[in-house]
Amino acid sequence: MSAAIAPPPAAPPAAPPGPAALLRRHRGTIAFIAVLAVLAVLVSLGQRPERSGRLEPESAAPEGSRALVNVVRDRGGEVTVVRGSGAAMQAAAAGALVVLPASHRLGGAELDRLASSPADLLLVQPTGPALDALAPGVRVAGRAEPGALEPECRLPGARAAGPADLGGETYSGAPGCYPADGGSALVSTERPGGAVSTVIGTPAPLTNERLGREGNAALLLNLIGDRDVVWFLPDVPVEQGSKGLTDLVPPAVRLSAFPLAAAVLLLAFWQGRRLGPLVAERLPVVVRAAETTEGRARLYASRRARDRSALALRTGVVERLRPRLGLAADAPATEVADAAAVRTGDDPGRLRTLLYGVAGDGSDITDDTALVRLAAELDRLEERIR
Repeated sequence: MSAAIAPPPAAPPAAPPGPAALLRRHRGTIAFIAVLAVLAVLVSLGQRPERSGRLEPESAAPEGSRALVNVVRDRGGEVTVVRGSGAAMQAAAAGALVVLPASHRLGGAELDRLASSPADLLLVQPTGPALDALAPGVRVAGRAEPGALEPECRLPGARAAGPADLGGETYSGAPGCYPADGGSALVSTERPGGAVSTVIGTPAPLTNERLGREGNAALLLNLIGDRDVVWFLPDVPVEQGSKGLTDLVPPAVRLSAFPLAAAVLLLAFWQGRRLGPLVAERLPVVVRAAETTEGRARLYASRRARDRSALALRTGVVERLRPRLGLAADAPATEVADAAAVRTGDDPGRLRTLLYGVAGDGSDITDDTALVRLAAELDRLEERIR
């Protein structure tokens, strides 16, 4: 009886599938993600980001002022929100009330222009420069604890509103209401030209969170009256000509960087070691690449394990054919045989018997002739599917 034929050396691993195969395999997932992205873009195009911040007239947050703006509009008044000083000057026509909740964002020139306008002003906790320019004669007197204060004045709007959340800065130098800590939390003074500036020392009554408490809403509506409102909330000024990181480093440090770098290079050159040429060494043992395959083949031949030899041959061919056919590594036998039949035009049943055997364990190979014939047919099939 002749010795069993050793299986051929394993073929090099197949190249991974190309971009076109990957696109065909995942086209459903890609289409689903693309549809979601298009829908997200379409939805976002119709939305405008909501501004946020303290006394922001478009914000519904607790510190915003959308509630007050809506109440004024519901009463028939007009509220114009402006964020630039030029637009504020145009909107501040005679008879309008300008609400200024962020005077710290204005420069001296802008404050002077606003002071010369014919519009009445409602200043919310103004800064020192804003107080000097927009409310002449008014000075900060102290600070009251947060909470409700009684009007205790002759101003009809304040007396009608009753207690209000005006705990904050207090002022002197002008007639006022809600006295506390040596001053009044609300004062009113006349500017040159006849316009009136009203100053309150806290933004609390104007916020969405506190508008409905105490007499806050009534007080503000009484101060506004039947006039149109210009809500002047300047944008945050953008700094021009900012310095870079290197400009902030002291000149002495910049000058010392060059000698320090030179010293480091000299130290590296002095302490460095020159590498010599590579030394070739003979390997103690030379092992041929096919030694493992030949050793297993001799082991199968000595034990007459034709079934194991056939199973090894078929397993190797199937593992190499799956990526060539565009199949997953765990594709079942029926799918592999059908794909190979489409590629070669052979009968799927015959290809399944060739690739997996009758029982799937190589027991259909009973002699060396059948094993040699199986190896040849597998080689021909693998050559056809390249």
